[in-house]
Amino acid sequence: MKGKKRHWFWNILIVLTIIVCLLSFLAHYKNWIWKKADSIEILSGVYYMELPFKTINEVSMVSKIPSLVRKNGFSAWEKEKGIFKDSLNEEKLVYVYVDNLHHQKIRLTYNDSLLLFINLSDSVKTKELYLYLEEKIDAQEIQLIP
Repeated sequence: MKGKKRHWFWNILIVLTIIVCLLSFLAHYKNWIWKKADSIEILSGVYYMELPFKTINEVSMVSKIPSLVRKNGFSAWEKEKGIFKDSLNEEKLVYVYVDNLHHQKIRLTYNDSLLLFINLSDSVKTKELYLYLEEKIDAQEIQLIP
């Protein structure tokens, strides 16, 4: 009894599908942060943001995210990622890149009124990121004062 050979096209399609799924998992697995001299880059799944330090107005730590209405994004287990609308002001967008809802989150206000909530899966690394951002914001304020 002779077995049927699978066509090469289907083999390549299966391998490419597995690679795309693995890359998607890696992108959503955690928040990827790159520190540059004048900005910080954040990749959280399909969401990418580059924040110049001069646009950041305020940095603080909060334990809870306020009540928000999801515009797009997802929640899975303790992760929450996406773009939300403020429940009080429907026009205001809030970006949420949270790896662990149970840990404290960094609340960034930038461009005068936009909000970003972010934390990492490791609370120590979140605290280090907070201190780094606070230091960069303080350095920006010192440069602005004549």
